[in-house]
Amino acid sequence: MARTLGLLWSYLLVVTGPVLAAPAPRPNVILVMADDQGWGDTGYNGHPHLKTPHLDRMAADGLVFRRWYAGAPVCSPTRGSCLTGRHPYRYGIVTANRGHLPRRERTLAELLRYRGYRTGHFGKWHVGTLTTEIQDSNRGGPRGKKHFSPPWKNGFQVCFSTEAKVPTWDPLLKPKTARGRRWWNPARDPEDAVPYGTRYWNHLGKSITENTRGDDSRVIMDRAVPFIEAAARDKSPFLAVIWFHAPHLPVVAGPKHTALYADHPDYHRHYYGCITALDEQVGRLRATLKKLGIARNTMLWYSADNGPEGNDKAPGRTGGLRGRKRSLYEGGIRVPGIVTWPAVVQAGQTTDSPGVTSDYLPTILDVLGVLPPRKFTPDGISLLPVLKGQRNRKRPQPILFESAGQTAAIDNRFKLVHRSGGGKKNKTAGKATTELFDLLADPHETTNVAADHPRVLEELSAKIQAWQASCRASAARNAAR
Repeated sequence: MARTLGLLWSYLLVVTGPVLAAPAPRPNVILVMADDQGWGDTGYNGHPHLKTPHLDRMAADGLVFRRWYAGAPVCSPTRGSCLTGRHPYRYGIVTANRGHLPRRERTLAELLRYRGYRTGHFGKWHVGTLTTEIQDSNRGGPRGKKHFSPPWKNGFQVCFSTEAKVPTWDPLLKPKTARGRRWWNPARDPEDAVPYGTRYWNHLGKSITENTRGDDSRVIMDRAVPFIEAAARDKSPFLAVIWFHAPHLPVVAGPKHTALYADHPDYHRHYYGCITALDEQVGRLRATLKKLGIARNTMLWYSADNGPEGNDKAPGRTGGLRGRKRSLYEGGIRVPGIVTWPAVVQAGQTTDSPGVTSDYLPTILDVLGVLPPRKFTPDGISLLPVLKGQRNRKRPQPILFESAGQTAAIDNRFKLVHRSGGGKKNKTAGKATTELFDLLADPHETTNVAADHPRVLEELSAKIQAWQASCRASAARNAAR
């Protein structure tokens, strides 16, 4: 299996560390990600109510992946895949709030910093705790020392980061009168609020409370923009990872944005409102790049970490795809996917070539001509040929998934989904099932065609098994160090 995986990156020679393979221009790189945004939660994907003019403009100006996948159906594993190019089962992040990025796992930030990039992380982290001293968020504090792995220990020089979720308005606060966890109306007076329990931290390990009132997406962008401006002023290439909290629960929007959806129920008004607020910050980001004169050579990606919240009554939309967050059916993992890079990517393009968040790292290293560390076992591939115009390029190996008793393999046409059955914890209680879908003919996964394509079923099953063995071997090596 290791040999097969190696063929995916035939251009990657065995080296002792990241080295220069060939001269290449150094574009700026920005990875923007929403939290729990469904494939259908954008205007350009046909949402009937949601206003996302800036994402719609970004889609028109760049390349839209119609089959873009989060690395997992839940938050933390996908974030790990963005930074490492590897499935997080290889290093212990099997679900949200479990495990952490180990120091031996090389990240995109470390590899680009080695090459002279400035690196910054802004927003949600969720692949390790951020403090060992005080109780913070889900796991931070003295009891969370084992999982202390903040962004500033993983290659990021400038940080404004939270361990996990926060409200999408007044992110550090919760009204005293708030009921439930899905949404609430903002407190009108600070005296009517109590601490939410999650803090923002900077790269010095200090808790930050200044300028943290109001829309959380704006609060995050208020830190990202100065970082970008400083890099541009110094003519330094940069990596900016901007991971919004919206529209993860609790969804809270301010009066300006809830007013846009006055005819909808409160839950929907806050959900739609916080996405529109996020959209405004995407527009602000793109306007900043243009103003600074660096838009042309900036590779800007937009994605989400998984599908919408897994309650059918929740406002998030999958665009009719089956399943939601926590599921390996399409609605749980197919998410918005856009890239703009005017120097290379033609505007107004779409592709059905599958892509996944694990592809970020190999794609960016390919652009730079940088070879990865020795003994690197990738799960992603370089998408540079697709970015350069090969819109129908076939993926050489399937995208592989494992999560909570579910496994899946997605190739250029077919998808295998296996559910193990069993107990409540693996989300697949009941009888074990194996299904095969023709995603080109049936993207909504309504018809099991396993009986019609036994050879495809056999081949994809074998690839899942070999990949699982490879992941176990990687995990064992990590545990032994």
